[in-house]
Amino acid sequence: MFFKRRPKSPAELSDEELLVRYRREGEVADLGALYERHMPAVFAICRRYLRPDEDAQDAVMQLFEKLVVTLRQHEVSNFPAWLHTTARNYCLMQLRARQRAGPESGPLVLHFPDATAVELAPAAHLEDDADDLTLTEERLQAMEHALAELPEGQRRCLELFYLQKKCYREIADETGFDLGLVKSHLQNGKRNLKRSLESSANAAR
Repeated sequence: MFFKRRPKSPAELSDEELLVRYRREGEVADLGALYERHMPAVFAICRRYLRPDEDAQDAVMQLFEKLVVTLRQHEVSNFPAWLHTTARNYCLMQLRARQRAGPESGPLVLHFPDATAVELAPAAHLEDDADDLTLTEERLQAMEHALAELPEGQRRCLELFYLQKKCYREIADETGFDLGLVKSHLQNGKRNLKRSLESSANAAR
């Protein structure tokens, strides 16, 4: 007597196995299980570029809809790396669309306030401070590259403060740094980031 082997559940399969089975059978539940594994990372990427958080959440869902089609047509060897690039490029396309929509869509601005006055205040409350950087696609790419080149402590503190809108105390709790080191990383990271961006801008001229 022959018994039909029970198909493995998505949780039992690796990323690569899920991709192969999805390409072969087109079962969206397999893709959903795969995407769910990486959804926190995708959301973090979207939050780097899209505000408010509702826009980033919408992007996460829209990306999944694109993957339903794309991953049936294309083979992917390193899914996490491919997904990171795909999410980043999708966000950049959304920003391009906003720019084409005209001034009514609002400026794309990343704020770099003076870090000495915000020990207990989230960066989101400091939008009137000077020293703003308007983000075009090129500057977004330069920003991502410059952040990646920073020392780990500086990069982490900058991302938490400026991109995730954490206050000093929240950053200290999340990283384990004391408040003095958080302030130092922010000040040094901000200076190094601006220097790197200015160097990239000069090289492009």
